Amino acid sequence: IHSAKSKKGSPREETHTHDQSQLVDVPAETFLATTNTTPHYKHPDEITTAAMSRIIRYWSHLHFDLDAYLNSFLPSSILPRAPSFLAHFLGYRNHPPHPPPKPLGNIPMIFWAFIGILTSLTFIGGVVLSIPSFQSKGVPTIIGSFGAAAVLDFYAIESPLAQPRNAILGQLISSVTGILVCKLFGLAENFEGIRWVGGAFACATATALMALTGTVHPPAGATALMAVVDEDVARLGWFLLGPVMLGCGLMLVTALLVNNVQRRFPYYWWSPGEMGGYWEKKKGEKRPGMHPGADSESARTTGLEVVIRRGEVIIPEGITLRPEEVLWLETVGQRL
Repeated sequence: IHSAKSKKGSPREETHTHDQSQLVDVPAETFLATTNTTPHYKHPDEITTAAMSRIIRYWSHLHFDLDAYLNSFLPSSILPRAPSFLAHFLGYRNHPPHPPPKPLGNIPMIFWAFIGILTSLTFIGGVVLSIPSFQSKGVPTIIGSFGAAAVLDFYAIESPLAQPRNAILGQLISSVTGILVCKLFGLAENFEGIRWVGGAFACATATALMALTGTVHPPAGATALMAVVDEDVARLGWFLLGPVMLGCGLMLVTALLVNNVQRRFPYYWWSPGEMGGYWEKKKGEKRPGMHPGADSESARTTGLEVVIRRGEVIIPEGITLRPEEVLWLETVGQRL
């Protein structure tokens, strides 16, 4: 760096380039400002804000899917190998009908929902009244949450919330949660004064557990609540599991008979996704005439398409799907 006078007599800073054959004039003030800068330290508030942003982004993307870990270890459905009549009333359809039927009108849906709700709740009430142990324990003839469950199981049958996994396991999880919370809060001396808090805690906990296990069933939230706040239900304790599971089983049997006359129920028993992948991989099983990736490769090279409409799934030649995969596509089609 060489100091020099400019033509106007003002001091200038000159710097050598790499070949030192050219000099570049730089104002002294600019040079000092660039060479005497002190290190920039972030304010603690800036560090805290950045850390909170990272935590929020991490929290916003947290996700847990039980089926992603469990489904591959569960056996595949046996319904494709069951007698056609039995499989029909268990919700299995081996192929979409041709020509596809028109969507069912709301009047038939209302009619079958009326028949199903009336039959199932009457069936449950009659069975409960005929069991001496239930009568000696003072079990309610019909637990209130079964009313909401009947609406789901006989009218909103396409909803995932109405499928057997949700209807049975959701009630089981909620009943156990409600009983445990009731016993926990019952240890307090002023239990009657905080019973309503226990009911809210039981319902919230049961909902969280159902969501984590993929068994959300809204009526089950009412079961957890009643197991704490309803004296007639709360005093049953662990005996509550008996009438709840019995009621779920009787309602499911009625739903299988009524809902499969003109409709289809259930759309799946455990999950619409593929199951049994671990065991097939262990046995080295492959789809008939298929190689890994053949479907996708064929579709990319020939332009094949699978068409899904309500009540109809069109699978072109050259693509072979397993019965579980066809069932899943049909489920999607029915929800369009």
